[in-house]
Amino acid sequence: MKMGDKLRLSVGILGNGASLLLYTAPVLTFSRVFKKKSTEEFSCLPYVMTLFNCLIYTWYGLPIVSHCWENFPLVSINGVGIVLESIFIFVYFCYASPKEKIKVGVIFVPVIVVFGLTTAISAVVFEDHRHRKSFVGSVGLVASISMYGSPLIVMLPNMVGTPLGILQLIIYFKYKNKKEAPITTTVVGKWDHEKNKSKLELVVDVDHDADADDNEKKFMNAC
Repeated sequence: MKMGDKLRLSVGILGNGASLLLYTAPVLTFSRVFKKKSTEEFSCLPYVMTLFNCLIYTWYGLPIVSHCWENFPLVSINGVGIVLESIFIFVYFCYASPKEKIKVGVIFVPVIVVFGLTTAISAVVFEDHRHRKSFVGSVGLVASISMYGSPLIVMLPNMVGTPLGILQLIIYFKYKNKKEAPITTTVVGKWDHEKNKSKLELVVDVDHDADADDNEKKFMNAC
């Protein structure tokens, strides 16, 4: 065996060990699901994306895409990943609420469709291993990014809410010490009306008293 082949085999074994730890990590999570008979607030997205990643790289390592069995370590570890992730998704589906089961279906079906299209295109459209590996490897890159980024779905709302909250605090501290301009209401019309009304009542009273005095004088003179 050449030195380059030995190095590839060594790196492949180390990579398989690391990948095995990654694929078996959810065992603790699903042991909790078994005990509580509920998926609680867990999302199925990371497991579906990991399954997608394993499917793509298993296909990549098969002789149809790669040359012979040059990427057999890739096939072996991702084959194990397919089995594990399929079990996780099945368990999740069994204990999920009806609403969550719908979400699993909405995520799972497109993943299978994309994988099917990838295998069909790579097998039919491209005629040599180099172009097949390039195409499937590109899809695998997207699958890997989706797999590693999928857990961030839990914190994405907070990532959006945090800057908005900071902006709100900045605006508050900027304007909190500014006094509001006093609101003055002019009631001149009403005041004048009341004032004129008072004057009118006074005049009526005075005239009434004067007429009463005149009538009294006339009555006395007549007597």
